[in-house]
Amino acid sequence: MTDTLIPTEADEATTDAAATADAATAASYVDRSGARRPLTDTAAEAQVRADDRAHVFHSWSAQALIDPLPVAAGEGATFWDYRGNAYLDFSSQLVNLNLGHQHPDLVAAIQQQAGRLATIQPSMANDVRGELARRIAEVAPGDLDKVFFTNGGADANEYAVRMAREVTGRRKVLSMYRSYHGGTATAISLTGDPRRWRNEPSDGSVAHFLGPYPYRSSFHSESAEQETERALAHLEQVITLEGASTIAAIIIETVVGTNGVLVPPPGYLQGVRALADKYGIVYIADEVMVGFGRIGEWFAVNHFGVTPDLITFAKGVNSGYAPLGGVVISERIASHFDTVAFMGGLTYSGHPLACAPGVATFEVFERDGILERVRDLGARVVGPRLAELAEKHPSVGEVRGLGLFWAIELVRDRETREPLVPFNAAGADAAPMGRVAAACKQAGLWPFVHFNRLHVAPPLVISEEDLVRGLDIIDAALDVADAELAA
Repeated sequence: MTDTLIPTEADEATTDAAATADAATAASYVDRSGARRPLTDTAAEAQVRADDRAHVFHSWSAQALIDPLPVAAGEGATFWDYRGNAYLDFSSQLVNLNLGHQHPDLVAAIQQQAGRLATIQPSMANDVRGELARRIAEVAPGDLDKVFFTNGGADANEYAVRMAREVTGRRKVLSMYRSYHGGTATAISLTGDPRRWRNEPSDGSVAHFLGPYPYRSSFHSESAEQETERALAHLEQVITLEGASTIAAIIIETVVGTNGVLVPPPGYLQGVRALADKYGIVYIADEVMVGFGRIGEWFAVNHFGVTPDLITFAKGVNSGYAPLGGVVISERIASHFDTVAFMGGLTYSGHPLACAPGVATFEVFERDGILERVRDLGARVVGPRLAELAEKHPSVGEVRGLGLFWAIELVRDRETREPLVPFNAAGADAAPMGRVAAACKQAGLWPFVHFNRLHVAPPLVISEEDLVRGLDIIDAALDVADAELAA
């Protein structure tokens, strides 16, 4: 086992790009014995790497073809390896680290809770669990006033589907092809992207449909309004052909995350709500990635003025400091279980050590105006700068997003919109995006890369200076993408 790493005040200097080298030399951490050790520690790096390669089985990976980066410490929007290299975390790890690495309020909340009551079973009432549920209900739209806690996003979606099936007495669920809903049995079946393929068959009661994507419209639309109209007509046709009376739920990522940061065109989500009402279908909003401030709202559905029947969440609820997810439940769904037992549960549902940083998250958001700053930085800094990059770099086909959640779609030809790399590319086919990512990392930025896209999703607490510096690094890395066009 390796030492527990605690960033010290010396690490703070690395937030200035010009001071990165000096900070790496000065930075240190405290090991389990209380001894202070330099952050640049090749012996510790070797041990971490050896243990990982010998014993850790990694997700979504061919084990012999990966070489995970040993990470020593983190603070705010930055993390460090054992060689003292600092990286701006422009992916918020897995778009969950909304309040950044080692936020003192979240760390203190866990420490205080551990000192008082480390765990309690879900069937008992607990103060931090109840407070977090109340705070979530207060910011959820409409009458979504009850919260069922899970361990993460995948099981939140599993349980939301189970609730919909119980209430409607139907089995089938519709989800988008461009989607990711988790890696467990029903969640991976709901997922539309290629990670589903090798896990089939799983839950056979899932059907997929095409969602709106104006840049690559499947409906030959010439405007956002047409895309909304035609995508909704397609969805209704799928409902009809699949049998409306067999469909329990429609699940949609409010803003599609990993599969493109696809912001729904005006009126689309309202149209989904209307179709769900028309056919007696439960509307589930998957906000695992975009909830809790990512686009500048507590829940992204609030931005679009639509109220689903169920909202699933995880990630940003406590910035991933401990595993936590859940389902926010409308009165109609919740009341069904007033006298009928809900057949579901988890040992760690609403775990106090996970709920405590969740409560602290609300306090930080309110005290520091996080939602307002996310909207401001997105509209004033990120959006305009990415628009400039789209004009400057011929490899950029489109930029899109909201708040601190954006995608840069890279193409070989702006006219044909041919992607820089093929769909689901691997090996040599994916090499151009690999070179773009490598340019980012070499310059001190850890990017979020998926297919032919760079995603911009830094911690919501990132300083404006670091945000601009990260966008500058992406600007330079796009020169590498441009060079691919001439290759």
